[in-house]
Amino acid sequence: MLTYFIADLHLTQERSDITDCFLSFLRNEAPKSEKLYILGDFFEYWIGDDDDNPFIINIADELKQLADTGTEIFFIVGNRDFLLGKKYAKKAGMTLLPDSQLIDLYGTPTLIMHGDTLCTKDIEYQKFRKKSRSWWWQFIIKSLPLKTRRKMASNYRKKAEARGPSQDQEIMDVTPSEVVKELEQANSQLMIHGHTHRPAVHQLEANGKPATRIVLGDWYEQGAWLKVTPEGFELLNAHFDTK
Repeated sequence: MLTYFIADLHLTQERSDITDCFLSFLRNEAPKSEKLYILGDFFEYWIGDDDDNPFIINIADELKQLADTGTEIFFIVGNRDFLLGKKYAKKAGMTLLPDSQLIDLYGTPTLIMHGDTLCTKDIEYQKFRKKSRSWWWQFIIKSLPLKTRRKMASNYRKKAEARGPSQDQEIMDVTPSEVVKELEQANSQLMIHGHTHRPAVHQLEANGKPATRIVLGDWYEQGAWLKVTPEGFELLNAHFDTK
C-alpha cells in the first residue's frame, strides 16, 4: 500500500527538464501507488480547459494512462492553475477536490490543500484570490479569446517574476495560527500542503495534542514527492537528467 503526493511542478513547455522528470516519475514510480494526489500549481499557468496547446494535451494523455492502470489521481488547484476544471480533469482521469480536503490516510485523518490560503500575510495575493475565485470573474476571463488569455498569463508571469524572490520569501510562508485553525476545524493532527516551496516536516500543537505539517517541495531544481505507506512517510527527490 502506497500513496504519493506532489505539488508545485509548474509544468510548462519551456522547462523540458521538469517535464522529463515528471514523466519519468509518472511512468516508473506512480504506477506502484494506489493513489496520487496533486496539490496545486501542477502547471505554471492555466487559461482554461479549452486550451488546445499540444503540451497540456499530452500531459492529460500521460495521466490518463496512469489512471487506466488502476492508480487513482486526485487534484486540488493551486494559485497558478485554479481555472483547471472538470473537462480537463475528466480527460486526464483525475478527480477534482475542493480547496481543502480531509482524507483517511491509512487510518490517519489528514488535511490536504495547496497551501496558499495559509499565507495570510500575503495580503495582495489574498485579495486577488478572493476576486479570481468568484464565478463572475472566471466567467469573464473564460469568455475572452484564447490569444488574449495567453497574453494575460504571460503578463502575469512577468509581474510575478518582477516581485523578486526576497519579497516572496517574506510573505509567502504560512501563518502558524492559520495552520492551527485549519487543523482544529478539521479535527486533524496531520496536514500536507505545497505552495511555499519550503519542503520540511514541522511539529506543532493543535486540538491540544502534537500535530505534524508536511510541506511538499517544488520542482524548479529537482523532482520532489512525498511517499506515504502504513508504516510512515518520506520526502524524496530526484535529480534532473542532464544528458
